[in-house]
Order: sequence, then C-alpha cells, then structure tokens
Amino acid sequence: MTFVVTEACISCKYTDCVDVCPVDAFREGPNFLVIDPNECIDCAVCVPECPVAAIYAEEDVPADQRDFTPLNAELARQWKPITRTKPALPDADAWSKVQDKREELKR
Repeated sequence: MTFVVTEACISCKYTDCVDVCPVDAFREGPNFLVIDPNECIDCAVCVPECPVAAIYAEEDVPADQRDFTPLNAELARQWKPITRTKPALPDADAWSKVQDKREELKR
C-alpha cells in the first residue's frame, strides 16, 4: 500500500506534508505534489499535515480520484524529490476552495 496525493493539491501545493515524511517520498511538480509509491513506507504521518485533505491511503482514495494513483506513480518517475517545506503557491488559499481543477495540472 502507498499514499496518494489527489486533485485537491492542484494549484495549492502546500508542502506541510513534506517535512514530516521520514523517507522523502514526495516529488514536486510545477503546481502539484505526488508521492512515490516505491519510496512510501505507509506511515501516514503526512495525511493530517495536508491543509486541504488531498492525501489518502491507496485503498481509501475516493472513486472519482482513483486515477490519481497511477498518476502519482507516473509523475514520481519524472519529478524531483522535495525534502523541505516551501511556501505554498501565491494563490493557494483561493485554489483550495476550487473543485474540478484537473485541467490545471501542469506537468
């Protein structure tokens, strides 16, 4: 099992989750974070740190977000690790209230 970052993270990219990850499993894209399923040790410490509730255990990912499981794996192979908290995107608070923002994902 692994943990999965879902749509709520798009265009927010809060990085509170990154600092608590004991194995540096997060990868950073332009406006989204993913979890490398090969690095994740299923500890769940990142879940409560996400201010937009974007992180789920793989088996708990909502049905309409399940495509994010393979997307995390795919993008984790392309993006570089992020190991420290950075400022959220400038308009993260506004984006945190937006739903249906998949088209905003920048690769």
